[in-house]
Amino acid sequence: MMKIDVLCVGVSAYDLVFSLSGHPQPDEKTSADALVSCGGGPAANAAVTVARLGLKSAFAGYVGSDFFGEQILQEFASEGVVTDLILRGEEQTPLSVILVKPNGDRAIVHYRGKNHYLSADSVDLSTIEPSVILFDGHEPDASVQLADYARSKGVKTVLDAGSVHRGTLELMEKVDYLVGSRKFALEFTGESSEEAAIQKLSEHNSSVVVTLGAQGLVWKNESGEGHLPAFNVVVVDTTGAGDAFHGAFAACVALEGNWEYTLKYSSAVAALCCTKLGARIGMPTKEEVEKLIGKSRV
Repeated sequence: MMKIDVLCVGVSAYDLVFSLSGHPQPDEKTSADALVSCGGGPAANAAVTVARLGLKSAFAGYVGSDFFGEQILQEFASEGVVTDLILRGEEQTPLSVILVKPNGDRAIVHYRGKNHYLSADSVDLSTIEPSVILFDGHEPDASVQLADYARSKGVKTVLDAGSVHRGTLELMEKVDYLVGSRKFALEFTGESSEEAAIQKLSEHNSSVVVTLGAQGLVWKNESGEGHLPAFNVVVVDTTGAGDAFHGAFAACVALEGNWEYTLKYSSAVAALCCTKLGARIGMPTKEEVEKLIGKSRV
């Protein structure tokens, strides 16, 4: 059995990231100031984050047998991410085009097409033993099955709830930690404030974190509730910051870290991800995270 700190289950995509002076208007042709290309996707980015932080990670999801799929596999290999659970097929690899403005805000166009979804029993854990399983909800059939398996085996689970869809709805009450975006929290609860939303979310899960971007995060669990401000960094591109947060959070759970330090550490990882163009490119090392935490008052 191969020991894995964090198994990340979900979508993998290839990102084309354009840096623009402003988003184009209707019928306008514009030129980009810079272009970077790299692997992407919430669970895939989280797997790379875990590896960068010095832990062992694996990814389970679909990757096409095309150029972009080969690039993704090469990136995983260079990062040390275990790829034994990846399903390959003739349908194309999901692709994202990301337009980034000077303040770091971005617009994303994602295409998954007829991408093959993992079946309920397609992830074989007979040779891999994870300490934590992180789901992004985009492989609902396999993820629900794995969440039930994890609970029966005492394996900790984390849900990256980016938006309301079938996967997040089916998993939010099955996982140990519900870590959602502001978008998910407000959309699911119908509330207008994060504080009210997290109270409702706690009725569905006993340990909830809602990430708020530049405003930090709010949290609530059985020991209490609170707010943590974001780290102050120069923002270049916010793409992947949430993915980095979730990967770091799952890594801290695998290490059985202190709750408040887990939140602080994950926030630092997310902040550093914003300092470079391209999600994968900005994901920091353990040393970079510790340096930021050491000089910050957050």
